[in-house]
Amino acid sequence: MSETTVIEASSPPAAELARLDARFPARSVPVQGGAVVSVRECGAGPAIVCLHGIGSGSASWLDTALLLEGEARLIAWDAPGYGASTPLAAQAPTAHDYAQRLQGLLDALDIQSCVLVGHSLGALMAASAARAGSPLASRISKLQLISPAAGYGAAGRAEAQARVRAERLGTLEQLGIAGMAAKRSGRLLSEHASETARQWVHWNMARLHEAGYRQAVELLCGADLQADLPPAMPVRVACGALDVVTTPEACAEVAKQCGVPLALLPDAGHASYVEQPAAVAALLREALAD
Repeated sequence: MSETTVIEASSPPAAELARLDARFPARSVPVQGGAVVSVRECGAGPAIVCLHGIGSGSASWLDTALLLEGEARLIAWDAPGYGASTPLAAQAPTAHDYAQRLQGLLDALDIQSCVLVGHSLGALMAASAARAGSPLASRISKLQLISPAAGYGAAGRAEAQARVRAERLGTLEQLGIAGMAAKRSGRLLSEHASETARQWVHWNMARLHEAGYRQAVELLCGADLQADLPPAMPVRVACGALDVVTTPEACAEVAKQCGVPLALLPDAGHASYVEQPAAVAALLREALAD
């Protein structure tokens, strides 16, 4: 079977893609410096800004956004180098570089206060934006980390850093984006995931851009989540109970660093907000209510 056939067979049904375009369409927002950030948004009310992980994109937040449509304005970005978003200038950008681009987006959208959500690699970006002393800290009312990636940039992690970089980039070079999506996307979900959830996770990963993914791998390898914690505002940490990527044990260490309990999401793997959007919407609803 060809890679093209695999992608077509694993795409969401046409009705699902039409629902995405109708209810959660993408648009490009110009930001300072001549760059653009691609975003999807729906709803009205207090802002929730969502940052996806290394193998995903803004469309992954579709069902969570629609569940909160009457209560909040949910904005999901495509990270720099993803979707139609302009890549960052540095070949190996830092979490601070991504946070600066996020600041440009909030400026362009005139968002002065938001709940900031970081999933997986997006947690590294969100934590940098929310750290004490960050120019964005005063504009973040709550921070929600979901299955946060810890990064491999801490002292003493050079061996793991080299291994992860070689494995990630080796898979990319060997299989390409399409083959990588076919190989890796299933690992992001538990056995409880619906077929539609599996299709969406694969569809999002199959639409990565090589340059943006390479930059994201450098972020994963070079960043240290713990260095930016605890944040300068209230925080919650959650994880799918069946997450095999950022395990509950690893996420519990992040929660401990923040001085909060870990919220476990039943019957959910790593991409919990795709697999169990109602549970994640409930978390965000609580963040708005606090």
